Amino acid sequence: MKVIFVGTGAIGVPMACQIQRAGHAVIGVDVFEASRQRAQAQGIEAVSRIAEAPEADVVVVMVATPQQLQALVAEALPQVAGQHWVIMSTVGPQAVREAASSLIAAGAQVVDAPVTGGTARASTGELVIFASGAPAAIALVEPVLKAMGSVSIVGDEVGEGQGIKVINQHLCSVHIVAAAEALNLAQSLGLAPAQVLKLVERGAAGSWMLSDRGPRMLEGTDVSVSSAINIFVKDSGLVAEAATACHAEVPLLQVAHARYLAAAEAGLGQRDDSRVIETWSKPAN
Repeated sequence: MKVIFVGTGAIGVPMACQIQRAGHAVIGVDVFEASRQRAQAQGIEAVSRIAEAPEADVVVVMVATPQQLQALVAEALPQVAGQHWVIMSTVGPQAVREAASSLIAAGAQVVDAPVTGGTARASTGELVIFASGAPAAIALVEPVLKAMGSVSIVGDEVGEGQGIKVINQHLCSVHIVAAAEALNLAQSLGLAPAQVLKLVERGAAGSWMLSDRGPRMLEGTDVSVSSAINIFVKDSGLVAEAATACHAEVPLLQVAHARYLAAAEAGLGQRDDSRVIETWSKPAN
């Protein structure tokens, strides 16, 4: 298939590479020169605007925010007829439904397919994809989706995939903050956080986020960025908005969201999300 991949950032480029390795023709789109250069360094041609991209069968969207999705759709509407759009960004149920409404009215098909797994799994084609939408639309884009990871079809309505991702990000948001608090507690108790981490991650207290983020929390501010604080500012905010819309109580999420905001306000927004640990008075680093 001919594929346009919008959003060649840290996770977008390895996703696009997996699609290309599966035999599809891929062109990237990103407004940032550095992101386009990242794509080109991996053998993927990239342009700055979707209007500059050639015709395509499938448009994969991996932008950062609901506002970016809205702007992208507005720009692309004149050329979307006959295309299948796969919205993989974490933007929340309401944003994806609004985008789908505009795209479908202009003659496109839409699949809601957010992902989880981060850059590591994106690089190996092992993302977990929550796909929802019309069965025929999912079937057509499934070869592209399977190039990036395992596909779980969660419903036939656009927005259901984002709903699952909201729950996923609720847990991720809370688990990272819980891991940071626990490692800070270990240090405050006079224990060696690295030793505590090795011991507790093997038992009932273990979690994927503890094992993945914990070691990075112990490395210090300059640890390589896998997922930035600002991503969790956005994602935990989307969870809070979705919870408010359905009148669900999420007190733990609110605590976690406040920690990400505090980290961003402390100048850590572009740092790895593990640096949320620095919002405690005695960071373990």
